[in-house]
Amino acid sequence: MPLRQLASQAGVSNPYLSQIERGLRRPSPDILQRVASALRISAGTLYVKAGMLEERRDDLASRILTDAYLTEKQKCALLEVYPSFRREAGPTRGCRG
Repeated sequence: MPLRQLASQAGVSNPYLSQIERGLRRPSPDILQRVASALRISAGTLYVKAGMLEERRDDLASRILTDAYLTEKQKCALLEVYPSFRREAGPTRGCRG
């Protein structure tokens, strides 16, 4: 699909999508959801295709993506915040309250 057509269908400007494509901007979950909808794929699939998530079937991200009780927007929010929590926490395990 041409970039202009994708921009039109996703309701995002062509220059903004071009910046995302070139790695100059990092899209929000809302933008990713709109692009995924325009491409007729799940937002999770788009995260994997964009290299923002590894495709593994036994990890937390996979469980989030396949959770039928969460909306696509909730899934995107969880997937966006999880890596920042991991970076902040480091390699620790368990809950510390």
